[in-house]
Amino acid sequence: MSDPTQPDDIDHEAAAYDQTLDQTMGVDGKPIDDDEPPTAHAYVDPTIAAEAQIMGLEAEIAELKDKFIRAHAEMDNLRKRTEREKADTSKYAITKFAGDALAVADNLQRALAAFAQAGSEPDAHTKTLIEGIELTESELNKALERNGVRKIDALGATFDPNFHQAVMEEENKDIAAGAVLRVFQEGYQIGDRVLRPSMVVIARGGFKPVKATDPAAAPPAANDDVPPSPGPETNDPAPETDPSV
Repeated sequence: MSDPTQPDDIDHEAAAYDQTLDQTMGVDGKPIDDDEPPTAHAYVDPTIAAEAQIMGLEAEIAELKDKFIRAHAEMDNLRKRTEREKADTSKYAITKFAGDALAVADNLQRALAAFAQAGSEPDAHTKTLIEGIELTESELNKALERNGVRKIDALGATFDPNFHQAVMEEENKDIAAGAVLRVFQEGYQIGDRVLRPSMVVIARGGFKPVKATDPAAAPPAANDDVPPSPGPETNDPAPETDPSV
């Protein structure tokens, strides 16, 4: 005779087997390793993902902006440098020609100096020749000035090695030491550049030159025998003060 409880026992055993199977097998049907805990599916918040994407795009925008600013600065520097080089080329393009033209100006000056040193009164033909040379020299100097070439005013100026070349010194106590006494050869400059320095004779032995920025300084008096003027009395009693003040 069969046991009426047997079907119930079979159902309980099947349920227990299914529970055991669920505990040992993963969701995807693969067995779960006993040494490692079962991993749950990671949940990604859409808001966090969007913020991360926005941060990445902002970083890329900042990098591109930095590259654009650098490229713009380089192009601006290139433009300024090109304009400066173009201006310098236009200003100093005649440097070589001007240097060759100075030789002509020197010869004209030598010719006029030779007539001046002759001493005798020139005749009518010689005067006409001198006037022609003077006119030629004047026109040459005007042409050089129109192209940015001008003389360096050296006579009477304080010696400056940037513009003057001293060929000798001459003792002279009447003027400031280092002042230009004579000019052997005129100097010229083109723009801010010295085409050639002035060859000059400078004074030595005189008083110290006075700086233009120091109005209180002045050269010593020519007559050293004049005694100095007396200063204010220093032995006067101190003025009395009113104690009531």
